[in-house]
Formats: sequence, structure tokens, C-alpha cells
Amino acid sequence: MDVPVSKRRLIRALLAIVLFALVANVGYAAVTGGPPDPGFVEPGTIESAGNGSTVVGVQGFHFGGEEDPKRPARLVAIDERGDMEWQHNGSEQGSTWFYEPDPLPNGNILVVSTKPGTTTVYEYDPETDERVWVEVFDIEDTHDVTMLDEHRLAVANMRNYNESADRSDDRLFVYNRTSEEITWEWYFRDHYPNGTDGGMDEDWTHVNDVEPVGDDQLLVSPRNFDQAILVNMTTDEIDLRLGADGEHDILSEQHNPDYLESEDGTPTILVADSENHRVVEYELLERTGTNDAGLPTAEWERTWEVGNGQFTWPRDADRLPNGNTLITDTMNHRVVEVTPDGEIVWESYVTWGPYDADRIAHGGSSNGPTIRDMDAEGTYELSGSASLEPGESRNESFDQWVSRQATGTVVEGPVDTMTTRWRHLTPWIRPAWMDSWTLASAAGALLIATAWGTAELIYARKRLAATAKTLWRAVDNR
Repeated sequence: MDVPVSKRRLIRALLAIVLFALVANVGYAAVTGGPPDPGFVEPGTIESAGNGSTVVGVQGFHFGGEEDPKRPARLVAIDERGDMEWQHNGSEQGSTWFYEPDPLPNGNILVVSTKPGTTTVYEYDPETDERVWVEVFDIEDTHDVTMLDEHRLAVANMRNYNESADRSDDRLFVYNRTSEEITWEWYFRDHYPNGTDGGMDEDWTHVNDVEPVGDDQLLVSPRNFDQAILVNMTTDEIDLRLGADGEHDILSEQHNPDYLESEDGTPTILVADSENHRVVEYELLERTGTNDAGLPTAEWERTWEVGNGQFTWPRDADRLPNGNTLITDTMNHRVVEVTPDGEIVWESYVTWGPYDADRIAHGGSSNGPTIRDMDAEGTYELSGSASLEPGESRNESFDQWVSRQATGTVVEGPVDTMTTRWRHLTPWIRPAWMDSWTLASAAGALLIATAWGTAELIYARKRLAATAKTLWRAVDNR
């Protein structure tokens, strides 16, 4: 049915007004610069002040291997009330990515940073904003380096693929800064079947963590193998293993496991179980021997699980001396301190990829009691979050508003799924000058312009076809 001319004009006028309003909102944000950079860190729930400053390694925003200079890799210190205390810009040091920062006993920070083909490790002094010393390694990628003592660094080297030999040279090694020599190396291919995780490729192990345990062991996280292992630097053997390749009910592409011991000496591992979107703790029941590949086997009991499906890709969990756990919840863009029963008592929102967080006063790993020693075993849901979105300055974000409109309706479930995905992904893709409402305006303007243009083409299809036919005849007659 043909729409009267007056109605067509009215519809076009209304669409033009709405489109202009949306574009004007985007334009105003672009001209004014949008939300200020302090929105990069924003306190959420603060039921109890954090014990000292928290240092966070933030990866920043990247596209096609190039970083956004407005959203660089950074180190950020967050004070007891969840606000930014200081920040250290990685791009100013020639770094593209930041990973795990380790607080050192002198108050400085051990920094691991990378750019394509190079890993740079340095000691950073926050008071002077200077690097005390720097070591540069000609290796492709490293997510963690730890200091074994004042001379030695333990390095987890991933994406070390040897094309000429068609093999993975992913490894651990110890580098002596005084002698400038590698004094110990350990290759994963010497201990795992070549077919592990589908076979060797450019990112076979994705080993993302190495932590000293005692004087001669390293707790290591080969992420793609879905396991945490304890490597003995004296015997070169794997002494203990939690998880196995493909057994995702135990671990699935985990990050940054920490080794604890209960009061009776029982080995315990606390780990951010990333692809399962939870944090878990396992206690060793007994060692059961080795499998056909010669890898150690053991029986473990999961004594604690928190935030299943509420965290989104958590990548660090540290047990604090007070029994709470400090967790980096990457895709929810926040760091939280939770009690053993899942209550959030401290929360700070840190957008653009928080990777790892540590309370500076307590060092770079767990040093609190096990769940068993606190008699707090169980599975817990999170409670008490402020549910903010970074950069919104405590205003209701677009996704929160949409969710609120759908509450109690038949579409509540699908809308919650959509808005959750929006909240997780948009801080990574929107320009630094946009908040969630500005991005929604841009998306709405694009949608209306596309729909309007499509409708106009459909309405004018006969006229356009006739015009095209006339032009074709004119050309054909020449």
C-alpha cells in the first residue's frame, strides 16, 4: 500500500530529528573529549579499606597489534578507598603490553612488558618514576618473570616456535643478571607428548605464570594444557600436577596459580580458572603415580569455588593474610577483594584489560591461610558488587538502564545476556572519549541511517530501475 506524501514527509522529518540528536550527542562527546581519564579507575563497593595500595598491570587497548595512545598499557596503583594513586605509562617506555607486576621487598615493582619480538623486564621505582635497572630479552612473548634472588630471574617464555625445526621451544629459564648468562633451561617438549593440546603450533603452551616454591621448585601455568605443575629445578622433573589437557571440569585455560600449604603441610593450589569463569582452590589428597606419558598423577579435592559464571575471565587470585582473596576479574574490568563466603568488601573498576593485581604490602603471591584452615569449604556466589561500568562516574550506564527496563518481563533473560555481553566487550572497542551512552548513540544512529536508507531504496526501486533502464538504452544506442 502506498503511503501518502504527507505521512512520508512526517516520518522522514521524525527520523531526521532523531538521527540529528544521536549524531549531535556523538559529536559533542568527540569535541569535548568525553569522560575524563580519571574514569579509567573508579571505586565500587568499599565495605572495608584495603590494606595499603594495590598495584594492577593493565594491558591497554590494541587493534591489529597497534596500541591506542589514549589507552596504553599501564601500571596503576589504587589506594585503600579504590581511587587511583599513581600510574605508569608503558608506551613512554616503548612497551606495548604489561602483564604481571610483582611488588618487591624494597617497595619497588618488578615489571614485565613486551612489544612484538622483545620482552623487557625492569625494576620500577614509583617514588621517582624511574627504572632502577633494565633487562631486554630477544624473545617473542613473556607474561611472567619472577625474581628468585637479587641476581636471578625466572622467565616463562611462550610463543617460542622454531619454524625451521617445526617444533615448539616454549620453555622456562633462569637468567643471572650478574653473569649475564642463562644458568638453567627447561623445555616443555621434553616432558609432554607432541600431540598435547592438538599438537605443537605457534602458541603451544601459552605458559603464563612462574612462581618460586621453596628453594628449588617453580609453580608453572601452561594455560593451553589446562593444568598447573610444580617443576623441580634440581631434578628437572615435574613433582606435582593439578589438572590435565582437556579436563575442563578441573581447570580450563587457567591463569596465575598460587601454591599454599595448610597448617598440617598439605599442598594446596589457588587458581583463577579463567575459561570456567570462577576462582577455585584444590587440596592434594594423595599422589597416585604417573600416566602413560610419564606425567605425575594425583587425586585432588576442590575445597572452594567462588563466582562461577559471575566472574568473566578472571586472571589472578591472591589469598591475603586476612583470609580474603584479591581477584582480577578481567572482562568485568575490575579488581575485587572477596571474603571466603563470596562477599565483595573492596572493589575498584579498571578498564582496558586488568591482568594481574597485588597488594604491595604483601608481595606478589598468596600469603594467607587455606580455605581448609579457615573451615570455609564450599561453593559460593558473589554478593555486594556495586555493578558499575568504568568511565560512567557512577551514573547509570546504558546497559544497566536497558536491563532495568526488561526486569520482570518475558524478555528479561535474553536482555540480560545481551547487556552483559555489551558491558564486557564495549570498554575494549569504544574510543576513549566515549561512554556507554555515547556508544549507544553512535550505534543507534548507524542503525537508523541503515534502515532508513534501505527503506528509501526499496520504496524507490521501480523508479531507480526505470532510470537505470533508460540510461542503459541511451548507452546502447550510441
